[in-house]
Amino acid sequence: MQDAETETSANGLAPRPVRADAKRNLDGLLQAAMEVFAVSGVDAPVREIASKAGVGVGTLYRHFPQRSDLIKAALRREIDACADAAPVLSKAHAPADALKLWMQRFVDFLAAKRGLADALHSGDPAYAALPQYFDQRLRPALDALLDAAITAGEIDPSVSGSDLIQATARLTSGAGADTACQAKRMVGLLVDGMRYGANG
Repeated sequence: MQDAETETSANGLAPRPVRADAKRNLDGLLQAAMEVFAVSGVDAPVREIASKAGVGVGTLYRHFPQRSDLIKAALRREIDACADAAPVLSKAHAPADALKLWMQRFVDFLAAKRGLADALHSGDPAYAALPQYFDQRLRPALDALLDAAITAGEIDPSVSGSDLIQATARLTSGAGADTACQAKRMVGLLVDGMRYGANG
């Protein structure tokens, strides 16, 4: 019997139902993949990823027949986690604080994504749909937080979501896991600066 959870299919984009034990294996594989890619790059041996996840290589290949399938699924998981954090933060914090915390979470996403840069910028058509998926999931999450902060009078209304994405990308340029803390601090200062003139 399958539960309500879903896994990413081989094309990396279409979800399908998956058993609870299979979902644990899948989550472990994707988490391990991001950690290994961050250290060793996207060409890291699949046995290293499987070992870190505590599963056999056969399990990895059963979920992800091609390396590109694993890379797409790992990035999609990071995108989803970042997007899903937005409503959680908005319920727990004042609007501007929720925006600040989410932007710092976005820095973590960008740092993780850099571990996949070689593959994503390779020109491989397997990754062609990912930019659209990024826009569909992350931009609405950011816009909702930003709109709430502007409506509450806590953030300068002249700021746009595109402004924030571009500024954060620049502030985190070259940032990896070891420098993400500094980048998050800078992004926090950026959001704090946007409070100035909010009611002006």
